[in-house]
Amino acid sequence: MEAYIVAGYRSAVGKSKKGGFRFFRPDDLSAQVVKKLMSDLPNLDPNRVDDVICGNATPEAEQGLNIGRMISLMGLDTVKVPGMTVNRYCSSGLETISIAVAKIKAGMSDCIIAGGVECMSPIPFGGWKITPNYEIAKNNPDWYWGMGLTAEEVANQYNITRSDQDEFSYHSHMKALNALDKGIFKDDIAPVTIKEIFLDENEKRQEREFVVESDEGPRKGTTIEALSKLKPVFAAGGSVTAGNSSQTSDGAAFVMVMSEKMIKELNIEPIARLVSYHVAALEPKIMGVGPIYAVPGALEKAGMQLNQIEQIELNEAFASQSVAVIRELGLNPDIVNVNGGAIALGHPLGCTGAKLSVQLFNEMKRRNQKFGMVTMCVGTGQGAAGIFEML
Repeated sequence: MEAYIVAGYRSAVGKSKKGGFRFFRPDDLSAQVVKKLMSDLPNLDPNRVDDVICGNATPEAEQGLNIGRMISLMGLDTVKVPGMTVNRYCSSGLETISIAVAKIKAGMSDCIIAGGVECMSPIPFGGWKITPNYEIAKNNPDWYWGMGLTAEEVANQYNITRSDQDEFSYHSHMKALNALDKGIFKDDIAPVTIKEIFLDENEKRQEREFVVESDEGPRKGTTIEALSKLKPVFAAGGSVTAGNSSQTSDGAAFVMVMSEKMIKELNIEPIARLVSYHVAALEPKIMGVGPIYAVPGALEKAGMQLNQIEQIELNEAFASQSVAVIRELGLNPDIVNVNGGAIALGHPLGCTGAKLSVQLFNEMKRRNQKFGMVTMCVGTGQGAAGIFEML
């Protein structure tokens, strides 16, 4: 049995602690995206959804309590749809899509909502209480390295210079700003309505309502000169800065995956299908080059060559690892992140895989392309890649 993606939306990506979602709960955010997704499928009874699978990299506090199930309850207005939460760090949102596809192909489900959410405003990177294993910390400390240190290690091992990183980051912003100016993301984004209660200067209770529907990360004043003046933040004498690293962000994205039987019954036109998905593992201290190992595996499983891929969404965790991946795999830079990447647009960890998938579908539809790829590095030494076919 084949599985098809029939609809997909993402929220705009908000700036962590500064943007429109800074006081907004991730379950509330996700519920609005899921409601928008369901509005595209009026013939689908919510009770026929078999599961909601939500990726999340830090499932605690506001993102705890099995947020996948909470999103099901809040977004579908029924108690009859289960929900679960999946964590493979930065690839969580793509992992959930692969799980949904696998379950449907195995005949265990007909209809699954898959995606992810991450709100880094209320919950810091790594969570509130990091408790490492003592033996690992003593004998293999690089397994626990912060992501910035791994980016420095990649820059050193793969000879990625500071200027390489700053130039890459500049172009990420320019491409993202161009996409925003042209309204390229308008078909991706589910507008999110936020109601805030606050005290004014006279300490009187006030309410306000506003809509977040545009990505907040791209900076219009970005120049290579300005980027080159930023100081390294992870290592003395290093090359990785806040300007050539991905932004901490808030966002949610979900797709609907259906069986062939159900799309025929409901007369729904599919958008795409997942052709193959591969996860690879490598030394944790160079986790950033995970796609170098994952992409060949995805291509092999699909029986395809790299030159058949027409569009690539490569998560820009850091410029150093992005440049290394592009060079080592021999990717055509002209088809990688054509509308900018996470350095400009942000990286809401557990959401990113689904977010990039939604962006890929709409961009390939605009260009009338057939095969595209989403790939990313994953913390603790992993890489993931998924190949999609547009229908």
